[in-house]
Amino acid sequence: MRHEHWAGLDVCITGGVDRQGSGEGPLVVLLHGFGAPGDDLVALWRYLNVPDDVRFLFPAAPLQLSMGFGDARAWWMLDMERLTQARAQGQWDALSQEIPRGLSPARTQMQDVLSLAIETLSVPSPSLILGGFSQGAMLATDLVLHTEIPFAGLVLLSGTLIAKQEWLARLPNRQGLPVFQSHGTDDPILSFSMAQQLRE
Repeated sequence: MRHEHWAGLDVCITGGVDRQGSGEGPLVVLLHGFGAPGDDLVALWRYLNVPDDVRFLFPAAPLQLSMGFGDARAWWMLDMERLTQARAQGQWDALSQEIPRGLSPARTQMQDVLSLAIETLSVPSPSLILGGFSQGAMLATDLVLHTEIPFAGLVLLSGTLIAKQEWLARLPNRQGLPVFQSHGTDDPILSFSMAQQLRE
C-alpha cells in the first residue's frame, strides 16, 4: 500500500502484483461517503474476491468536517436537517432536481485524479471501474456522466439521485455501461425509493 497526493487530494493505492498498485491490471476507484474518514473504504479491497492484478485507489475527500467523528470528510457540504425533513415529508423528488453547490468543484478535482491515475498507473482502456458509497456514489455517477473516460463499470453503494435533469440528458452517452447498485431498504438517510429512481 502506498500514499500519494494527487490534484490536491490524498490517495491510497493498493492491490496489483506488489500490493502498491503496480502491474497492468484493472483499476477500481472507490469514493467514500459524507462524514467518513478518508480511509473509510480502504480495508474493503482485502475482502473482495478479485484477481491479484486488480489495483485499487481510494481518494480522501477535500473537505474536513468538525462533526466529532475523527477525520470526517466530505466531497461537498450537506444540509443534514433538510435531508431529514425531506425524508419525513416525502419531498425527495424536489431534492433530486437540485445540483449541489459543491458538486462541480468535486467533479473537476476527481477528473484530475482519474487522469493522473490513468497516466501514472498505466491503466489499460477500458479497465477503470469507478464507484462509491453514499455521497461518493453520487459523485461517481456524476463523473461517469460528465467525462469521456472509457469506464469499464460503475459501482453504486447506497447512492441517490441528484441533478436529475442534467443526468438524464447525459445518460444516452453511457448506454450499455455495466452498473452494480446496492441500497438498504431501511436506509435512515437516503431513501430506498430514490435509489430505485436512480436505477430506472
